[in-house]
Amino acid sequence: MTVYQVKIVDWHEYAEPLSALRYQVFVIEQGVPVELEIDGEDDTACHVAALIDNNQVVGTGRMLASGKIGRMAVRSDMRCQGVGRAVLDALVNEARTQGLAGVSLGAQLSAVGFYQRAGFTPQGDVFIDAGIDHRQMVLDFQQ
Repeated sequence: MTVYQVKIVDWHEYAEPLSALRYQVFVIEQGVPVELEIDGEDDTACHVAALIDNNQVVGTGRMLASGKIGRMAVRSDMRCQGVGRAVLDALVNEARTQGLAGVSLGAQLSAVGFYQRAGFTPQGDVFIDAGIDHRQMVLDFQQ
């Protein structure tokens, strides 16, 4: 198992490698149109990166000021090694530090179980985002 570290990173310093990973996962692997992947909200979001040797990015996620988590992506060869959960945990911890009441996200249906194991609860009906079925997930810190 590869050793990695997870930390909050500055978008302006890490924009290129974070964007490259997201492009690979969302645009190349999942067929998301690039104009939907680049939404103009990165400048103000809190970004987390999972890093290996020489600061190579192998996982990422972001959180908007509203507490909405998104753009969760892990390099294909690093999946199922706890990277996604570590990124998610770092974002949730940051939300708690910021005093938010909770966090939410739109989970692809294939990832609903992953988020449920992290304490998230599904809400509402299935919806389509970028041509992919999603489910709204919420983690309320007040419970």
